[in-house]
Amino acid sequence: VQLQACGGGLVQAGGSLRLSCAASGGTFSTYAMGWFRQAPGKEREFVAAVNWYGATTYYADSVKGRFTISRDNAKNTVTLQMNSPKPEDTAIYYCAADPSSAMSLRSGFVSYWGQGTQVTVSS
Repeated sequence: VQLQACGGGLVQAGGSLRLSCAASGGTFSTYAMGWFRQAPGKEREFVAAVNWYGATTYYADSVKGRFTISRDNAKNTVTLQMNSPKPEDTAIYYCAADPSSAMSLRSGFVSYWGQGTQVTVSS
């Protein structure tokens, strides 16, 4: 499975940004999908995950209520809508996939990673 993330950039705090990840090379609808991020000098951390059919989602406490993950199995894409971002959301964001479950993704079990897209939130 190949994952291609896009949509990163510079955004002001309180604005909005939308990240997308396109998947190819596998049966997209059978994979749980998620987003992780890594800020400078910090470890990669879980952000959000969605199960195969999009009904179950998980979020890190730090983004709950501000970010929304969704997927379109017809287009093989997963999206992270970032509303009211904060400077502490600045990081490289990675798309992730695993055939197990969104709960496993949340725990860090990832079979496939995308290349990452930079998000910078200015104050």
